[in-house]
Amino acid sequence: MGRDNLTWVSEFVLLGLSGDQQTQAGLFVLFGATYLLTLLGNGLILVLVWLDPRLQLPMYFFLGNLSVVDICYTSSGVPQMLAHFLLEKKTISSARCGTQHFFSLALGGTEFLLLAVMAYDRYVAVCDPLRYAAVMGPRLCAGLAGVSWLVGLANTAVETAVTVRLPTCGRHVLNHLACETLALVSLACVDVTLNQAVILASSVVVLLVPCCLVALSYARIVAAVLRIRSSGRRKAFGTCTSHLTVVSMSYGMALVTYMQPRSTASAEQDKVVVLFYAVVTPMLNPLIYSLRNKEIKAALTRVLTRSSESKR
Repeated sequence: MGRDNLTWVSEFVLLGLSGDQQTQAGLFVLFGATYLLTLLGNGLILVLVWLDPRLQLPMYFFLGNLSVVDICYTSSGVPQMLAHFLLEKKTISSARCGTQHFFSLALGGTEFLLLAVMAYDRYVAVCDPLRYAAVMGPRLCAGLAGVSWLVGLANTAVETAVTVRLPTCGRHVLNHLACETLALVSLACVDVTLNQAVILASSVVVLLVPCCLVALSYARIVAAVLRIRSSGRRKAFGTCTSHLTVVSMSYGMALVTYMQPRSTASAEQDKVVVLFYAVVTPMLNPLIYSLRNKEIKAALTRVLTRSSESKR
């Protein structure tokens, strides 16, 4: 197709989950409550890590970063989705679409990288406990977190640049909940070989490589724990169960979304998977870490006790 015939649209229409008004009202209440729980849960983790001196440890420093990512990630798409549940015309400008695409993708990639860093932190804690404080010093922790954010942002900048430039030749209906990469690429009326290559490279950088690092870390952890006496194995595994649960959910959803053949994936399946990852997982993360972590629960008790005493 000649370049003179190529056109770019100024806005997109998002089909969302359902066109039925009653269903949309129910979804608004459900996802609105989920969004509030996400903000409250992750916000509470941040407050506890900030206020309690006993949580000034590498594990909780990375957990704080993960909470920031979850708050920002869910806020990049859920408020718009909630608004669209109440609107008859579900449109989004191309500029806002590109912005949403960038931030949701960057924050998602940063989360995968942070989870790999947290796996390394657990590896050092279990396999080399005597040198843990020396190895996981403040400078290394800040560096690992900074690299996770920078790689996530840089990787997404490339993918967003090659995605938003695609002409759609008048096609502007996205059968999705948000401006997601694969949905945008499917509207293109030009060759998308470059986009497919960039998506694959991006998935390797922020998904496959971190997933392999997590697997390697836990393989070493399991090998180390099996050498411990049975009485100490439960405690060693207990330090990793919360993180492993979150890793399983996050990587599992992303692998299903981006690594399966496109011919076997339906639009509705993509919506459900992305919805689970974007809405449910950020809400569950703080619940998993708080319910399975005695130090978090103890920190909450101390903060509440100090707060009640200060009011007397």
